Amino acid sequence: MADPNQDMIGTTEVTQENALDLEKLTAWFEANVEGFEGPISYSKFKGGQSNPTYRIDTPGQSYVLRRQPFGKLLPSAHAVDREYKAMHALGPTGFPVPKTYGLCEDPDVIGSKFFVMGLADGRNLWDGKLPGFSKEDRRAIYNAMIDTMADMHLKKPDEIGMGDFGKPTDYCARQIARWTKQYKLSETEHMPRMERLIEWLPQTIPPQHESSIVHGDYRLDNLIFHKTENRVIAVLDWELSTLGDPIADFSYLMLNWHTESVNRAGLLGVDLEELGIPTTQEAVERYVARTGYPVPPMDWYFSYNLFRLAGIIQGIKKRVIDGTASSAHAKETSERVSPLVDRAYEFAVKAGMPE
Repeated sequence: MADPNQDMIGTTEVTQENALDLEKLTAWFEANVEGFEGPISYSKFKGGQSNPTYRIDTPGQSYVLRRQPFGKLLPSAHAVDREYKAMHALGPTGFPVPKTYGLCEDPDVIGSKFFVMGLADGRNLWDGKLPGFSKEDRRAIYNAMIDTMADMHLKKPDEIGMGDFGKPTDYCARQIARWTKQYKLSETEHMPRMERLIEWLPQTIPPQHESSIVHGDYRLDNLIFHKTENRVIAVLDWELSTLGDPIADFSYLMLNWHTESVNRAGLLGVDLEELGIPTTQEAVERYVARTGYPVPPMDWYFSYNLFRLAGIIQGIKKRVIDGTASSAHAKETSERVSPLVDRAYEFAVKAGMPE
């Protein structure tokens, strides 16, 4: 059977619309990247990144270049400079991120801002069920994923030059306000359960025990594992990273245990014991033991994260209805709003919301 994720893995030839000016890029490398020796050859990674990503090869070394899309952008979108800053600050602490070589904020070089990092040569895993692995390996991979996230949350932003990376407090309140606003701007039908969540969630936010670096999109396929060992060698895709509530970040990862398993990270309906994958409770216990945080009210955080996803996908639904989102995938995605709201509502009731 063909791997359904094969179209996301590996590289492809660069098309004319994604071409880079190799003469200018080589000059930038010579001026900014220590130890660089050309000539450059390059290809483009297939994965569905919002920031186009290239593999840069020289006779002696390989690099990764990640750039903003060409053309006019929304002010805060495609924040390659934030991605670079997060990795540049975390790398010297021993946290697994690619080595950073340089950030170019001058669009004259290739047509947009970009940065260059080292190539993390390891395994990129997409299917949360980890087919082809032993029970012991699956458990070790999941434990490594949880431990790496806990270690990220234990880093002190002020001590590593990230004290100004975001507002450290009231993270969930700001997120709820943001996605409520976005939802209202793209509302296509009245959903009583969504209105109830909009009313209830801001009134019941758990105390934020800690402020930490939050990744914002931490999941299996944004990690690179060592080729033969079950450990993380690089956490990728820091575009949504900021400072905030580590439990909001952790519970986003844990949502995979409550998400349908359709060729991606979801584990809902999977026999975890048979596969050797930790249960939700085991994962939470491991995270709590490593961080020293209090046991979090996971049902509230699951409701919050599903609410946030519903707000994001409602924006896609509006674009589908308006005819500005043309792909079949966008239409399929837009149909997830109502089920997400229902799941968010169910978790809110479990967390104490009166029906």
